[in-house]
Amino acid sequence: MTNPNQTYTVLFSAGESSGDQHAAHMFQELQKLHPALRGIGMGGSKMMQAGIDIRFDSSGIGVIGLVEVLKHYGEIRLALNLMKAIVTSEKPDLLVCVDYKEFNLKLARYAKARGVKVLFYVSPQVWAWRPGRVVTYGKAIDMMAVIFPFETAYYEAENVPVRYVGHPSVDKVHPLYSKEEDFKRFDLDDAGLVVGILPGSRANEIKRMLPIMLKAAETLAQSHPDMQFLLPQADSVGDDALQGYLKTCPLPIKVIKHQPYDAIQCCDSVMTTSGTASLEIALLGVPMLIAYRLSPLTYWLGKQLVKIPFIGLPNIIAGRAIVKELIQDEASAESISAEIERLLTDHAYRGNCLEGLKLVKDRLGEGGGSKNMADLALDMLRRG
Repeated sequence: MTNPNQTYTVLFSAGESSGDQHAAHMFQELQKLHPALRGIGMGGSKMMQAGIDIRFDSSGIGVIGLVEVLKHYGEIRLALNLMKAIVTSEKPDLLVCVDYKEFNLKLARYAKARGVKVLFYVSPQVWAWRPGRVVTYGKAIDMMAVIFPFETAYYEAENVPVRYVGHPSVDKVHPLYSKEEDFKRFDLDDAGLVVGILPGSRANEIKRMLPIMLKAAETLAQSHPDMQFLLPQADSVGDDALQGYLKTCPLPIKVIKHQPYDAIQCCDSVMTTSGTASLEIALLGVPMLIAYRLSPLTYWLGKQLVKIPFIGLPNIIAGRAIVKELIQDEASAESISAEIERLLTDHAYRGNCLEGLKLVKDRLGEGGGSKNMADLALDMLRRG
C-alpha cells in the first residue's frame, strides 16, 4: 500500500472532443482515489474544467482525413514537439494517450523510450482495418485499454497487455432533467415534432455537413410547419463556426449549449455525423440517421483500407444495419430529409430502429469505464 499523500504526475494527451471528455471523466475518478495526483497535458475545455493543467489547447487540431491533417500539419507538429518536451522536462509518472491514434502513437514511442509508462485509452479500430497495428502499438505501450469487449482478443493473440474497461459513454450519457422539464426549459411545443441536428464536433465536419443538414431541415419544415429543430453545440465548436450558416437559414434553429443529452432526449429523430455522437444517441434510444462526407481523396483511401461494411458505431456494435448511413454523394439534403421523414411516419420502420438501438445499449453493458480506467492507471502508478 502506497502513501495516499504521494504525488503522482499524469500526462494526458487528447486531441479530439470525445477524447477530451474521456480524459476529464477519468481524471475526476482518479482524484477521488488519490487526491494528491496531478494532471497535465494536451486537451480541451472539459479537461481544463476537471482540473488538468492544459499546456496545449487541442481544439484546433481535432481533424480527420488525410487532406485535413495535411492542412493542420504545422499546428499538429507543434503540439507533438511540445508534448515531447514535457515528457523530457517533467518526467511524468504515467502518460495516458486518449484516442487520437497516429499522434499518440508517436508520443507513446517517445515516452516509452525515455522510461515513462504508457497507458493507451481507446484502441485503434484494428478490427476494421490494418490489424497489424496491434503489434505496432504493443511495442509503444505498457497497457491498452479497450472500450468494446470484442477488442481484447486482437491484443491477447499478440501477447499485448490489454484490459477491457467498458465504454465511457455508458456512464456519462444521462440527461440532467426529465423530458417534460426539458421541453419547458427549451421552450418547446409538445404538440410539434422535434428533430435534432448534430453536424459534428470538428470544424471541417461542420463545414461539410451543416449546410446540407439545414437544407434537409427546410425540406422537412415544408411538410411539417410546426416541426422544431434543436442543434446541440459541441463544446469544441465555437459560436462563429455555426452562426455563419445559421444566419442564412430561414428556420428558427435552437442552439443548445452544454446540455447535449437533454437536447437529444427531446428529439423524435436526429440527423448526425458518425463517431461518438451516434453512439450517445443510440444510448438515449432516439432514432437517427448517420450522414458523412470526407474529402474525395480521404474517402477513396478509406474505401481501399476499411474492410467492414459500416462506419456508424451503432451498426458496427449491432453487427447489422439498424441505422441508415448516407455517405459522400448519398449524404444529400433530399436523402437526409427523406430518411428523417420515414423515421417519423413509418411506425414499423421506426420500431425496428428502436429495437436495434436497445440491442446496442445492452451490448455495451453496465458501464463504469471512467472508474475502471482510474483503477487501472492507479495500479500502474503504484507498481512503479
